[in-house]
Formats: sequence, structure tokens, C-alpha cells
Amino acid sequence: MIIHKLKAIGQMVDGDCLSAKHDELFIHGVSIDSRTIKPGNLFIPIIRELDGHDYVEEAIAKGASASLWQKDHPNPPIHLPLIYVEDCLHALQNLAAHYRNELSITIIGVTGSNGKTTTKEMLNKVLQTKYRVHKTEGNLNSQIGVPLTILGMDKRSEMAIIEMGMSERGQIEKLSRIVRPDIAVITMIGLSHLASLGSKEEIAAAKLEIVSGLQEGGCLVYNGDEPLLVEGIKNIHNNNTLNLVSFGEGKSNHFTLRNAVTHSKGSVFEVGENKFSISILGAYNMTNALAAITAAAQLGISPAEMNKGLQSVEWPAMRMETIKSPLGHTVINDAWNASPVSMRAAITTFYELTGYRQKYLVLGDMLELGEQGVEFHQEIGRGLDLHKIHHLYTVGELSKHIAIEAKKQYPHGNVRIFLDKWELAAELASVIKNDDVILVKGSRGTNLDLILPILLNESNNRIRS
Repeated sequence: MIIHKLKAIGQMVDGDCLSAKHDELFIHGVSIDSRTIKPGNLFIPIIRELDGHDYVEEAIAKGASASLWQKDHPNPPIHLPLIYVEDCLHALQNLAAHYRNELSITIIGVTGSNGKTTTKEMLNKVLQTKYRVHKTEGNLNSQIGVPLTILGMDKRSEMAIIEMGMSERGQIEKLSRIVRPDIAVITMIGLSHLASLGSKEEIAAAKLEIVSGLQEGGCLVYNGDEPLLVEGIKNIHNNNTLNLVSFGEGKSNHFTLRNAVTHSKGSVFEVGENKFSISILGAYNMTNALAAITAAAQLGISPAEMNKGLQSVEWPAMRMETIKSPLGHTVINDAWNASPVSMRAAITTFYELTGYRQKYLVLGDMLELGEQGVEFHQEIGRGLDLHKIHHLYTVGELSKHIAIEAKKQYPHGNVRIFLDKWELAAELASVIKNDDVILVKGSRGTNLDLILPILLNESNNRIRS
């Protein structure tokens, strides 16, 4: 973590008015939450739903060495060690950028519409076979989360994997200039944020902003099956200084996925002459693994080390998480998020599963799709294969359009529409039998994971999070 005297911190954040008597105070790490303050932290009062300035005195009472204070806020507690700044969020980002410059470390930045968290976790385990690795924890991939990740980095780390998320244009560029990655990875381009960005072309352009902070001569690892990425790369001004490495199923890619097979316990596939396996379902998870393999190859990781790392991954909850009910049926929880791309990929994986009596597909709304939301849901419904998925249950105003289209081909009674997820869960739990399987998929905002205890018939009705 960052450790500096307060005077140096003031210079890094372009702050002023620090009392000279506090110059020699040391800070050990930073925090934006007074509830989790550790002794010696610098408290940074970010303004969100709550105003962090209201908790400055509490943070210092709990052991913080000092705090920032935004100049436009009245009544600062002048008896405390304060550094005055124009904007606390910008100060946090500037502090992280300065600290990054002090680090002798190789950094891999990861972004993409889907798969960035899974790719990060895979790459972490692969690199750990050879290096001391620091990574983004959870989904701290925002304008706040990325700086906090940098500032929490141990100087003894040899590699770092930083996940970068966004909600609008310009945000990935800002994060990339803070992180200054040696390798940048773009997993794929989907339709998340279509409502705010307007088109898939704009989404691709936003993800390609990761190149803006890439070290000179750095490497861009990208999904070569995405035409918008391939085209966008042609327009990058520093293209000649980039090392471009593509991955995907297309034969023109530098790293290609071959002979992929999904079974009940995971997936196996080949890259070049080497065979790999992962203990998670889904063709898209094999693509995520391929992204990790491609990036790791640039860092001298051997295929044997890669495979060892991939097999040790502890998969995040709600990402094709397979759970066996005590009654003998199986629930596949993929309710972390949903877009048209990830929805189709999950359904395709569900098609390929064998050995089950009946397959039940539970779909919630796909959110943030803008004016085309209804159309995207209709396309999912039209594309369903009644011979490979026997029953469809939908919940939500948008997902009902999946059901309406599916009803045109499914037998009467095999498609059910609900507006309340608890009613859906109760109905499905009453008909599920031994050796049946249920796939649950929906956007995070639908909270479909909350019905899992009912579908699993867990006696304590434990709610998973």
C-alpha cells in the first residue's frame, strides 16, 4: 500500500493549507469509508449518495492519520490534519497515478463488455504459478475502485491485474492513464451500456480507450472475432508502436480455440498443440480462458503453468455456478448479469448439456438496452430450440417478450410468464423432478439469485448473494 509523509501526499494531490506541524505525519494506505478505517489511513471523503465530509471527524477518531477536504465544503474541522483539494475524486485519482509511477511492476489492464471479471480471475491464477500477483478485488473497477486498487498495491508485487469498467465515454481513457498498463486485454464487445452510448460502434470505441494509457511498445490483446475491434484498431494513432495479439475462434487469430467440448463438470479445449480444461460451463468461459492464455503467453508463462493455474480457479458465484439440490435436481446460477450476447451464450451452453430428464430455462429482464430492449428480448425468444430446452419461465416486463415469441413454437403450457419472481419460484419448485436441470439468467438488477433457495429446496431458505 502507499506509505508516505503527509507533506508528500499534499504535493501528489496538488493540495494546500496543510499545517506545517503535520508535514512529518505518515499515512499507511487510504480509505473512503469511515466504517473500515485502519490505523494510519488517509481518509478521502468522496461525495456520492452520502457526503464523506460528514464522516471526517469519525474517521480520524478511529485512527486515520489525516483527511482530504474539498475546498467548496464549509466548516472544515481545522483542528485536524487536513489537506485541502479542489475535488476529492480527482485527488484520489491523482494520488493513484503518482503512486503507480513509483511501482516497478508489470500491469495488465482488462476491460470488455462481458467476461472481464472472469478473465481477471483466470489470469490471476495463471500468473500466480510464477509471480507475486496483485489484482482487483471483487468488482472494484470504477473511477473510484481502480485508484483504490492501485493505492492498495504492495511494492513487492511483480504483476498486477487491474479490471476497468465504465458507464460512459472517456472513463476507460482516464483509468488507463492512471494505470498505464504494459498489456491491455479487451475480452469482447457486447450490448451493455447501449442505452447510454447509443450503438455497438460507440461501445467498441469506449473499450479501445484502454490503449490511451498503454506503455510505449505495450501489447494489446484483443478478441479478433469482433469486427468492430479489428476496424477500430486501424484508427488508433499509435498503432505502429503497439504489439497487437488477437485471440478467438477465427483461423486468422494469433491464438485460436479448437476442439472445444462442454460437459457436466466443465469444459476442455485446445490452443495450438496444447490441451486445457476449466471446471466451469460455457463456451464464453472458454473464450475468457483463451484471453487469459493469450495474455499469459506474452509474459513467458508455459502451457503447463497455464493449465495448472486454470484448474485452480475458484469461480465467482452466479457465473454458471452449478448447484445440486438435495432432491436430486440441478440449478445453474448465471444470474450475475445479462446482455443479448451473454444470454445467447448461456442458452447455447444449456443446449449442450446432456444427461438430464427435463431442462427448465428461467429468464429475467436484460436491462440497459435502450429503445431496442423489446426487440432484443424478442430475438432471444425466436431463437429458442424447443427440442433442446423443454420449458421456459420468464419474469419481468421485458422478458415476457421472450416468452411471447417462444409460445409461437412451444407446446401449450411449456412457456410461463410471470411478473413476480417469488410466484415463479413457487410454481417451478412444485413441478421440478429428480434429474431435471434449471438455468437461471437475468440482469443483476432483477436479483434472480434470491429465488435460488426456493428452487433448491434448501431447508433454511438461505439467500445467496
